[in-house]
Amino acid sequence: MPDEIATKAVSAGIKKANLSIFKMILLGMFAGAFIALAGVGATFGNAYVGKIAGALIFPAGLAMVVVAGSELFTGNCLMVTALLSREIGPLRLLKNWLFVFIGNFIGALLVALIVTSSGVLDPISDSVVATASAKVSMGFPVAMLRGVLCNFLVCIAVWMAFGAKTVGGKIAAVFFPVFLFVLCGFEHSVANMYYVPAGLFMNWFNGAATAGLSVQSFLVENLLPVTIGNIIGGAVLVGGGYYLTYLRKK
Repeated sequence: MPDEIATKAVSAGIKKANLSIFKMILLGMFAGAFIALAGVGATFGNAYVGKIAGALIFPAGLAMVVVAGSELFTGNCLMVTALLSREIGPLRLLKNWLFVFIGNFIGALLVALIVTSSGVLDPISDSVVATASAKVSMGFPVAMLRGVLCNFLVCIAVWMAFGAKTVGGKIAAVFFPVFLFVLCGFEHSVANMYYVPAGLFMNWFNGAATAGLSVQSFLVENLLPVTIGNIIGGAVLVGGGYYLTYLRKK
């Protein structure tokens, strides 16, 4: 079974690499929105019940990504299996990552803008801003390492979903790894495309400011290191590790 999953991962990587730029961006927007909406729900869970409630809610995002069909940058780190198997070239891999990343950013940003401007988050505005502030304040090395751990689990979740044959099986496969990464406080680049902008928008709409929370701190102190960590955790550790185990020819 694991070797069959590896073969499916390669096939999926080839299919993803063959998407048009338009589809990469559009499907990336869907995935960004799915993850962001899960982030909205998780924030309410955290504020009203506690961290474990947020961790129980957030897996809905990856479940929508896997079942509904969309392109998620962090999950697409597994395309490295197709690259190492010489089924796609590095430029096609990077092209997918770039345009899917852009699509994810647009989708997550739109959700952040809508939920903050519509007043949905007003009852928990303090929690929204505090979450954003904490994410930009942890420091580059910490953010990167938490990104490694996060996408190790996310890609394990996607890898397990490749092995499921039913919708219920796919949802069950992604639930526990995602629950773990949220509960442990690891860092997901696409989720942060929602969490930090939501805090920024909340401040802007309220005419407030939080020390250290800015567009620059978001991009440099959080999104950059977390993205690097996500690539290491997903592409190098999971994708590369399973390539060596099940796909590399002696």
